[in-house]
Amino acid sequence: MNVNNETIHKLYTYLEGEQLTSHERKVIEKALARISMPRDVNQEFTKRSTFGERASDAIAAFGGSWTFILIFLGILAGWAFLNTEILGPRKEAFDPYPYIFLNLMLSMIAALQAPIIMMSQNRQSAKDRLDADIDHSVNVHAELAIRNLSDRLNVIEHSLRNIEQQFTLTGRFDAVSVLNKTDEKYD
Repeated sequence: MNVNNETIHKLYTYLEGEQLTSHERKVIEKALARISMPRDVNQEFTKRSTFGERASDAIAAFGGSWTFILIFLGILAGWAFLNTEILGPRKEAFDPYPYIFLNLMLSMIAALQAPIIMMSQNRQSAKDRLDADIDHSVNVHAELAIRNLSDRLNVIEHSLRNIEQQFTLTGRFDAVSVLNKTDEKYD
């Protein structure tokens, strides 16, 4: 069941417990039949994503955080301190200054991190396109609904003019016939 049907089903279930007249129930059911809930871009995108895509998003999110920066600064400072101050004077440093091995490690991390971040950015772009598509769909639906309401208001305005003319000409009017003509147009 999609989100639309789930929401409408919940509303129907709620209405079953309410004390409504048959006319009220009919009006509400007509309104519910017209409801169109927009799709949830986050839910839709999460369902479609693979393990690798979710992993790249998580890695990119961590790689762009203050936590990563602070941990990485701590590791770099510890590496330099260990090789320069502790192991350096004893001539036992595994990566003495100018830290060539550290440079290799940083290059490898950057070589892996860049494509992972690019993958995450590509997914974000795809998510943004889906979001824009959903927004467009909602906007088109809203425009059609507004046009429909405008048409209905025009019919009501026309009916009121007819009532006014009938009343002006005869001094009385037959509201039932005017309302039936209006109802026939939208049933």
